[in-house]
Amino acid sequence: MTSERSLHRDWGVYIDGRWTEPVNGGRLDALSPSSGARFASVASGDANDVGLAVGAAARAAGHWASVSAFERAAKLNEAARLIAANRESLARALAEDQGKPLLSEAYDEVDELGVYFVMAAEDAKRDSGSMPRSVDPNRRILQYRVPLGVVGVISPWNWPYTMGAELFAPALAAGNTVVWVPAPSTAACSAQLTDVIAQAGFPAGVFNFVSGPGPVVGDALAGHPAIDGIGFVGSVLTGAKVAQRSAGKVQILELGGNGPFVVLEDADLDAAVAATLDAAFLCAGQSCTAGELFLVHRKVREEFTERLLHSIRESVKLGDPFDDSTTMGPLNNELNALKFDRHIQDARARGARIVAGGARAPGFLTSLYAQPTVIDGVSTEMAIATEETFSPVVPIMEIGSDAEAIEVMNRNQFGLTSAVFTRDLARGLRYAEAARAGWVNVNAS
Repeated sequence: MTSERSLHRDWGVYIDGRWTEPVNGGRLDALSPSSGARFASVASGDANDVGLAVGAAARAAGHWASVSAFERAAKLNEAARLIAANRESLARALAEDQGKPLLSEAYDEVDELGVYFVMAAEDAKRDSGSMPRSVDPNRRILQYRVPLGVVGVISPWNWPYTMGAELFAPALAAGNTVVWVPAPSTAACSAQLTDVIAQAGFPAGVFNFVSGPGPVVGDALAGHPAIDGIGFVGSVLTGAKVAQRSAGKVQILELGGNGPFVVLEDADLDAAVAATLDAAFLCAGQSCTAGELFLVHRKVREEFTERLLHSIRESVKLGDPFDDSTTMGPLNNELNALKFDRHIQDARARGARIVAGGARAPGFLTSLYAQPTVIDGVSTEMAIATEETFSPVVPIMEIGSDAEAIEVMNRNQFGLTSAVFTRDLARGLRYAEAARAGWVNVNAS
């Protein structure tokens, strides 16, 4: 186990090319979900800071839009280079602030973050127009994309780096300026990423960062009249509020999920179990694309469950994120941990059987460590079958036919992701076409 954890710093807001204190001087302590220790502080900004950031972005928008795509791509590639050069400190900040295991997850997110910037840089150079036919043979139509203007980005705490970058890197590549509001509980590592991006040489005002309570700074950003587009990743409830506040603006919203994961009687159970470990326990189950309801055919339910329990014992190690043997860290915050408690209690009260875990794990420095949990006998009236649990849980519901599985899948109010495991490709494709989900995996999680 390593003794060095992450770098300490008291972060401000980053506006118009410089770090400064928030207008009201407010600060929030950054507390590690794994140790409970204060390791940094972040600015607790308000609508005044958002206004300053949006103003800076608006002033910079005209110049940044006029810069060639190749020059914008060069800045993005430089940011990617700096991310790689700062891989160690960024990963350690992520492990401390979010709770991801350093070795098995935090480094991977930093590496993926760099790829997002490289992809955006390449897309900037390839973005082109077209010349569609006109009904008038004497006219030509030239169609091409132009920057939107100022884009606000509100990102979640489960993937603090990549979920923000999947929105603001393409926005920058397309010639837009950005104001980023991160989730408060991972604002410290997000500020550290901002500091790295700032070194890439973007002109002042092109990229801005304001941390603070979501209902304050997020609301001010979404509703600001000078914001031309808003990008949000997070819960359905908050997403609905963001959509309402930003009505009339361009919106990109990626909201919650309760992805049904179907295991049919002809499935490769080894593959299904391996995929379940990723689907349920990556990021301690705190992912909008996690498998959160496992529909297992009655002919293989018992065998699937036995194999899964064995694999959990062999492969899932709950522990300190800075311990090299850890594969799953704590939940990020108490609010999410309380939902884990509530869903387990509700399932048990309605007749489900806890076959592994089912509680917070004792013996750690905080109460945010949730045991890897498997629940059998889940039914559709349980909260764990209808809501986004966002915790390391495998709720198993028995199904007996394709029709039954698809009917349960399509009760899901989210429709973000789903998966089906079968050796029959045609059968898998029928699920892909029938499931009301934007993303259907066949034999993959």
